[in-house]
Amino acid sequence: MSDFRARPLAGGFSLRNVLLFLSLLGPGIITANVDNDAGGIATYSLAGAHFGYSLLWLLLPTTAALVVIQEMCARMGAVTGKGLSDLIRESFGLKVTFYVMIALFLTNLGNTVSEFAGIAAGMELFGVSRFISVPLAAVAVWLLIVKGTYRLVEKIFLVACLVYVAYPVAAFLAKPDWLAVGRGLVLPETSVTPESLTMIVGLVGTTIAPWMQFYQQASVVEKGITRENYAFCRLDVIVGCVMAVAVAFFIVVACAATIHQQGLNIETAADAALALKPLVGEYASFLFAFGLCNASLFAACVLPLSTSYYICEGMGWELGVDKDFREAPQFFWLFTLSIVLGAGAILLPGAPLILVMYLSQVVNGMVLPFILVFMLLLVNDRRLMGEAVNGPVFNAVAWITVAVMIALTLLLTLDMIMPGLLTRFIGF
Repeated sequence: MSDFRARPLAGGFSLRNVLLFLSLLGPGIITANVDNDAGGIATYSLAGAHFGYSLLWLLLPTTAALVVIQEMCARMGAVTGKGLSDLIRESFGLKVTFYVMIALFLTNLGNTVSEFAGIAAGMELFGVSRFISVPLAAVAVWLLIVKGTYRLVEKIFLVACLVYVAYPVAAFLAKPDWLAVGRGLVLPETSVTPESLTMIVGLVGTTIAPWMQFYQQASVVEKGITRENYAFCRLDVIVGCVMAVAVAFFIVVACAATIHQQGLNIETAADAALALKPLVGEYASFLFAFGLCNASLFAACVLPLSTSYYICEGMGWELGVDKDFREAPQFFWLFTLSIVLGAGAILLPGAPLILVMYLSQVVNGMVLPFILVFMLLLVNDRRLMGEAVNGPVFNAVAWITVAVMIALTLLLTLDMIMPGLLTRFIGF
């Protein structure tokens, strides 16, 4: 490891350091937890419902991969004072940046549609029509970001992170066999089939998405975190990643202990919430549905915001939640456009929502390997990072993580483009 990243917290554990950490809390925890959005919750629910505890072991290496990648982003933001799009434009040129921004915009737009779909599905479980919930959610999201300050927005996002406690409670209400849970966590038992391999790729892919790197680095910059207080920021990243994967763990456990045990079939997170009601009671079902609504609304704020951040950075336009329409028109118009298109798609009768989500995942899979390679080239550039470049051990871990992520993501993307590829690959 480099001396920069290995440097301990000055003063150790003290009241001053605790207060300083709390003041810098936010970018890491928020970014990691937003990834448990409607799509993420659906993926983890399906993993537990279809495969029981047998895929829990995958969460451990996934946690390490998430920490490695998000730590590099936070470090680049703290050292350079610039967002990832800024650095890509300066190092690789405007043409490369433009194409990356187009791909990311399309990906995030599809993901934003899925978040409003999650809001609609979650609220319909409580008897609220999508024609009421989706417009209200869109207006609330728009007002929060356009009229709020960065400090206010961050506090609300942190409160939203706390609501994820609904999933651990739902898991305990399901009364799982904790010995079986422990075995699934440390002993890989999954048989290699096209279905299990696809789910493995999906679990890894849903945990690390391209927007996360851009949003986290932009948040670090806007919050004013520098190399002097970076140790606290790094702790924020680690805590956030562990929290996010812990939530995923409890979602898998809740569905494995109930839906899988009963041999039921589900296709969405909303199906999982409904299935829990007769199995473990109304409270667990309510918590699961409430968590879905919170996660979808939370992500419906952050995903369009990340779109505005990285496009404005890449194009050199003014940006920031603390600014207004006059100071940063492109930033807020991009945010508004994403909200209108994402929410509007849910309200259009016969809209090809599945196709939009499908295409967004294909683009996501195609873009992610490039983003990870850009990041590693940048974080190892001494002209940018000085002593804060990756050390040899951390570099080895990072490149292995990237290689695995590229292989898994490309495999999933190819199978989505050419259905049946995994079946032929495995030999079934």
